[in-house]
Amino acid sequence: MKRFILLLSILVNAIYSTAQVTNTATADTLSGEHIGKLTIAGYIDAYFGYCLNPTGKSVPFFVSSAKHDAITVNLAYIDLRYQNKNFRARIMPGFGSYMNANYALEPSGLNSLVECHAGFRVFPKKDIWLDAGILGSPYTNESAISKDHLMYTRSLSAEYVPYYLGGAKLTVPLGKKANLYVYVLNGWQQINDLNLQKSLGTQLELTLNDKNLLNWNTYMGNERSEYSPNYRMRYFSDVYWIHTARKISITSCAYFGIQEVENIEIYSLQNWWQANFILKYKFSEKFSLSGRVEYFSDINNTIIPSLNSSYGFECFSSGICFSYHFSDQGMFRIDARNFLTKELMFRNRNGDYTNYMNWVTANITVWF
Repeated sequence: MKRFILLLSILVNAIYSTAQVTNTATADTLSGEHIGKLTIAGYIDAYFGYCLNPTGKSVPFFVSSAKHDAITVNLAYIDLRYQNKNFRARIMPGFGSYMNANYALEPSGLNSLVECHAGFRVFPKKDIWLDAGILGSPYTNESAISKDHLMYTRSLSAEYVPYYLGGAKLTVPLGKKANLYVYVLNGWQQINDLNLQKSLGTQLELTLNDKNLLNWNTYMGNERSEYSPNYRMRYFSDVYWIHTARKISITSCAYFGIQEVENIEIYSLQNWWQANFILKYKFSEKFSLSGRVEYFSDINNTIIPSLNSSYGFECFSSGICFSYHFSDQGMFRIDARNFLTKELMFRNRNGDYTNYMNWVTANITVWF
């Protein structure tokens, strides 16, 4: 009996032993090479994607790793960071299919910057910072940096919130385990302000312990522009949880958004929401397997434009991802996903509408 209890305790400790949890919404996890106060880091994410029922040269509804039947680069960048006691700056020029798709509406000269911002310490003896420029987005638990996530491809949730923000961010520590961030923004993923009205965002980050992190974000802003002339105020909130242990990692995100829409004689409130759950199990330091389930509802096509204008977007997705860490700074992944919609949303090879899509991606990512 004693041997059984000892064996059980060893197994539980192996699965749930302490690992430092980090917030994967940010792009701050590259260690890089240090030269004095300057840090230089690099990242390359190359992939081959194949959609089993493609509608064109790209997988619909995605900007990350979305090219069909092509070996290409999703995202590559050089990360330059400088920080002293009272000043810091960061510039990340980026390239790849993700940059081409996600920054397509931004002005030339700014559409090749993953991030670019500078900041200063507001008070000499307090760790309160003000940063301004092109900022990383806190919305949802997935960023553009695939290596930080439990699966290679992004959830639908991450594809339909800002990946980047143009504006200013105030960082205020609320203690050893909590941070508050306040954002003044040009808009919903906008470097170039489209209506000259500023938006507000907040982020509350709670590190519950070494294994668990809880994050709550909000957004409020007027989304009227030449692209959406009938849109008015947008209200959005998301909550996500990150759990990291030695063998098992879990993350889950849920959000809800409201969009005011005003036509000549009609005023309406449109909403969209989603929820997802991802679990990863590490067989060893090199091999792991992850799975995802998610549901996305946008019945008015407020955020997601439909491939079939007759219907709104309601989609269930599931997926599995195998990961092989061939070094401390590189991994190989195979990611397979299935999408099933309530209505006929996708097209098959013959151009007919169908309610499913299958997508397989192979990836090599390295960083330094």
